[in-house]
Amino acid sequence: MKERSFDEFDEFANEYRSIHSENIKISGADSFYFAEIKVKLLTAFENNTSINVLDIGCGDGVTQMFMLKYFSNWIITGIDVSEKSIEAALERKLPGVFFSTYNGTQTNFHDGTFDIIFMAGVLHHVDYSLHQTILKEVYRILKNQGRFYIFEHNPLNPLTRYLVNTCVFDKDARLLKSSYTIKILKYLNFIRIKNIFIIFFPRKGFLSKLIFLEKYLQWLPFGGQYILRAKK
Repeated sequence: MKERSFDEFDEFANEYRSIHSENIKISGADSFYFAEIKVKLLTAFENNTSINVLDIGCGDGVTQMFMLKYFSNWIITGIDVSEKSIEAALERKLPGVFFSTYNGTQTNFHDGTFDIIFMAGVLHHVDYSLHQTILKEVYRILKNQGRFYIFEHNPLNPLTRYLVNTCVFDKDARLLKSSYTIKILKYLNFIRIKNIFIIFFPRKGFLSKLIFLEKYLQWLPFGGQYILRAKK
C-alpha cells in the first residue's frame, strides 16, 4: 500500500468548487457558502486592523476572497502543498494577497511572524503521524498572543460522515474528534482553547428555519463541523 502523507489535490484543483458543491447539495448550500461562513464567524473574535494572517492549506484562494470582503485591512498569505491549487488561487488576482506552495510541514517564515493563523479542513487530509509536526510549526510562526483557528469536520455528526465518505477527494480522509485535536494543542502549549460546534441544520427547507438556534448550540458536540480557537 502506498504510504500516505498528504491527500492529492492537484487533479481536482480546477473543478474543486463544482465537485464540492455537487457533493454537499443535500446541505442546501454550495462550497462558496461554507468557505464564507468560516470567515464570517471570525468577525465575532477579530477586527479589521492591519495584521499579518496566514491560511495554511488555502487551496484555490476562495477563502482569501472572503477575507478581503470582511477584513480588507488584513495582510494575507496563503500556502498549500498543491501546486495546481496555488495556480488557481493566483488566477483570482486578489489584491495584496500572497500565495505560494510549501512542503506541508515546514515553512520559511521567521518565528512569531503571524497574528492569526487559519487552517480549515486540512488535518483530516494529512496522515496522523504528521499532525503534531504541523501544529508545532504553527506555534513557532505565530506571534505571542497570536490566535490560531482550526476548522474540521465533526466525526460525531452522521451527515458529515456520509458527505465525507461519498466525496471523491475525501476518499482517504480520516476525521479528527475535537478532543484529539485539543489534546495536541495543549501538549504544544497553546492556551485559552475554545471549542465551538457549528452547522446543525440544513441551509434550505423547513429545518433551515431553526438556523437561528445554532448560536445557542455551540457547546453541543453534534454540529457538522467544529472550530478550535487557541492562543500562543
